[in-house]
Amino acid sequence: MVITLLMIGKTTEAYVAEGVEQFTQRLKHYLLFKQVIIPDIRDRKNLSPKMVKKKEAEIILSQIPKSSILILLDERGTEFRSLDFAGFLQKQMNSGCKELVFLIGGAYGVSESIYKKADYTISLSQMTYTHQFIRLMIAEQLYRAMTILKNEPYHNE
Repeated sequence: MVITLLMIGKTTEAYVAEGVEQFTQRLKHYLLFKQVIIPDIRDRKNLSPKMVKKKEAEIILSQIPKSSILILLDERGTEFRSLDFAGFLQKQMNSGCKELVFLIGGAYGVSESIYKKADYTISLSQMTYTHQFIRLMIAEQLYRAMTILKNEPYHNE
């Protein structure tokens, strides 16, 4: 199975980029993990948040393969404990899913069209984090889930 992390804008914080890269390298031992970065919308400072989300949605929807399962990361989504998240991933793998796409929206979130398209909406916390920091959090949780599924000693419970 392929897991794609779809993101708006490049990672500008070095510590986030380094952390994501570390977990990307670790994930290679378990599955194909790729990152797709959608460039920030040009002249976004001259657009309303609603227009930015609309333009981002058009690009996002064009980047999602038809056969994939879209998982939107959103603070209002379903929360999982790490063991349950691992079980969720296992269920997706067992279903024959070829690709899971985890979407991290931009600074303003995502448009309603993305909420409607998403197969699942997952929250990593009820707290709000920057859209860049969430990249590191989901990469770590994906790695943690893989080690749980393989019975490896990364996760302690």
